[in-house]
Amino acid sequence: MIKKLPITYFTLLALLLHSISLTAQNVPGANGKEYVIGKIKVTGTTSYNENTVITFTGLKKGERIFLPGDKISKVIKKLWDLELFSDINFYITKVEGDVADIEINIQEVPELNEARIEGIKKRKAEELIKDNGLTKGAKVTENLITTTRNFITNKYKKEGYLNTKVAVNLIPVKDTVATSNKVNVLVRIDKGDRVKVDNIVISGNEKLSDAKIRGAMKNTKKKKPLRFWKRSKYIKEDYLEDKDNIITKYKEKGYRDARITKDTLIVEDDNSVSLNLSIEEGNRYYFGNITFLGNSVYTDKQLARQLVIRKGDVYNGVLLEKQISDNTKPDADDLTNLYQNNGYLFSSIDAVETKVYNDTIDFEVRIREGKLTYFDHISVTGNDKTNDHVVYRILRTKPGQRYSKDLVVRTVREIGQLGFFDPEQLEPQFQNANPQAGTIDINYPVVEKGSSQIELQGGFGGGGFVGTLGLAFNNFSIRNIFNGESYSPLPMGDGQTLRIRAQASRSFQTYSLSFVEPWLGGKRPYQLSTSFSHSVNFLFTGRNQVDRNSKFLITGGSIGIAKRLNWPDNYFTLSQAVSLRHYNLKNYTTRLFTFGNGSSNDLAYTIGLSRNNTTVNPIFPVGGSEFNIIAKLSLPYSLFDGVDYSSLAEERDALEAEQDALRTSTDTSAPIQFAENQERIGEIDQERFKWLEYYKLKFDGTWYTSLFNIGKKPLVLKTSAEYGFLGAYNGDRGNIPFERYFLGGVALGATALDGRELIALRGYPDQQLLPQSRANNQTFDADGATIYNKYSLELRYPITLKPAASIYMLTFLEGGASYDSFRDFNPFQLNRSAGAGLRIFMPAFGLLGIDFGYGFDPIPGSNQPHGWETHFIIGQQF
Repeated sequence: MIKKLPITYFTLLALLLHSISLTAQNVPGANGKEYVIGKIKVTGTTSYNENTVITFTGLKKGERIFLPGDKISKVIKKLWDLELFSDINFYITKVEGDVADIEINIQEVPELNEARIEGIKKRKAEELIKDNGLTKGAKVTENLITTTRNFITNKYKKEGYLNTKVAVNLIPVKDTVATSNKVNVLVRIDKGDRVKVDNIVISGNEKLSDAKIRGAMKNTKKKKPLRFWKRSKYIKEDYLEDKDNIITKYKEKGYRDARITKDTLIVEDDNSVSLNLSIEEGNRYYFGNITFLGNSVYTDKQLARQLVIRKGDVYNGVLLEKQISDNTKPDADDLTNLYQNNGYLFSSIDAVETKVYNDTIDFEVRIREGKLTYFDHISVTGNDKTNDHVVYRILRTKPGQRYSKDLVVRTVREIGQLGFFDPEQLEPQFQNANPQAGTIDINYPVVEKGSSQIELQGGFGGGGFVGTLGLAFNNFSIRNIFNGESYSPLPMGDGQTLRIRAQASRSFQTYSLSFVEPWLGGKRPYQLSTSFSHSVNFLFTGRNQVDRNSKFLITGGSIGIAKRLNWPDNYFTLSQAVSLRHYNLKNYTTRLFTFGNGSSNDLAYTIGLSRNNTTVNPIFPVGGSEFNIIAKLSLPYSLFDGVDYSSLAEERDALEAEQDALRTSTDTSAPIQFAENQERIGEIDQERFKWLEYYKLKFDGTWYTSLFNIGKKPLVLKTSAEYGFLGAYNGDRGNIPFERYFLGGVALGATALDGRELIALRGYPDQQLLPQSRANNQTFDADGATIYNKYSLELRYPITLKPAASIYMLTFLEGGASYDSFRDFNPFQLNRSAGAGLRIFMPAFGLLGIDFGYGFDPIPGSNQPHGWETHFIIGQQF
């Protein structure tokens, strides 16, 4: 028997010769003796069978091959490239004549059994395991170990942990199977402390102060104990960006030639560094002559007005770039958008310095207008649940229409405002751009998200258990309600809204149904809305006791229509509605009303004008504003019903005066007379309020402003103000006891027996803030107010804005007050509060949240600040 002859040594020699002489490869037999391959045997495998490995090599029995030779070298390289083996050896086991048997001995790369990471939190460890592909069954190669170590090290260095140490250990798995080749991977992470910036020393600056330069460094901050919103940390990439920010700040102030001549990083200790920056500021420059070239669509005067910059202004390179093309705002008021909103998609504009003399710079604004461009094909993809017509009817971009960037931006906003798609993934795709033909195709890819919601609540209040079930189908299809095939589980896709809600306890039951069709007839944006509600309230007589013979029934309905306007601009909407509500009291005597038996009817016409240009995401707007002006009007019944309300008012005033005297009277007949008077007052009020006569005005405005980014997410300021007024046409008839304003809390789960309007004011209990004229009352008064005002500032920061859940944090300052009349109105005498909270929006459940508010002013019955109040928010947003 022939002894095993390893080919590995000869193979290495052949590789060396291959690198020295390319000619030798072309000479038959130059690398060894030619053999015919006999048997091929594979040893050392644990998970691959012999034929699989032979297939990997490409060698075949009967094949002629030089041993050693270039062919074997290529086979070894091919096997190494698979990254499945840790060792590879070829042997000649037998030679008979020119036939040679070959043995391939391999050592397989171990297979991952389990990965574990120590030194960080479990959730972070799970993310790292996923990011590095450390899944069961993965091959544990040297490359996997190295990339894992580097990935983790670099990740934490980018977060400011410059001294991060990562150790990757392989632990063989003890298995009953002798051929087992599995390992556990244990990764130990020692992040150390985050490296902070102890000091930033700046030299050479005379025109800008140290504070302004440090302020320009948005990411790299020196240690300050009170700055909790931006912690000090040194990250190289952020520091490089901040050096550019310093130069940008100088350019804004006219110092075009400013540069950082030297910067030094000084390691103070393991946890802190200092930065030394040397700056050469240069001279301050001013704009000289600005000449426009290539423009034929707009005159020089029109372009100069749009550019804003004038000769003699302090040079501002940043402003110049933004006025030419502001990439940070899609709807910026710049020259590029001026052209692109008028059809010139392929236009390009560049500002070029043409002359620098003394402290002045002349510019040419060179314009290539290109050809007018028109939309060709418009498409929407990804709407698997929502029907095409629902999306296509709101598109502002139409085939054959002149191109307008503003229309594209507006279309993206309109699609996002539907609420059926993920607004964070809305990115229009420009396709088949043809500058010669002047055409462009646009596709709007959308990602569906859940839009229907379920409300299921249970709790104790109002004398017992209160249960609530609500369903909101926000993409409903009523035309398919009788089409069995469309139920999956319900007919959806037409953009309609159907809401059903029921709430019940021992003392009340409430049912409501509403339907909204956003495009009446499917042709024009006329929104039709209808609603119906019915409630039964039983008199609560004591602890867990209700009197079911004492009822207060409320039945109502409404129908309304809203129309988008084109003037003053197409963000305006005019809405109108007619509503009817019937109040019926049966032996229901409370402080809410002076009569316990009788009825009132509320027939009203509501007209509202609103404007909404908030940005794409309706859950977390980062810009824009929203305004509403609403008037709710009843008929002036006192003009034609023939009732002498003046006499009734005089009689009622006299009875009230008599009642005041009877309250302190010691006469034994006083209680009887008091009851008779009270009954008569109830009869008078029943006559006054049989048909409710009133007018109601309301204004509210909200502004969203993106202040700056923290990381890659915007910090948004929400500013809002609102006012309301309830009045009477006839002074003798007086203000109605219905439709009043109740201030305080968030009004979660409140039932409005008297049509009251609940005004949220965090930091105080629900509906507990009395009008200012009664604010010093020591007991709560059931009457609401006829006037109110409220102001609010809210800072919002998003944690995540994913389709599955949008989460953001907030802090707020609020102030509000209510009044009995204009004589008491004082917009600066407010109930003030401050606090913080969290909002979570999940498509299946709507908006959920919690707020912690501190009321700085007392509530009735107290002379101390109210203090902390916790509010839960379900399905509301304010």
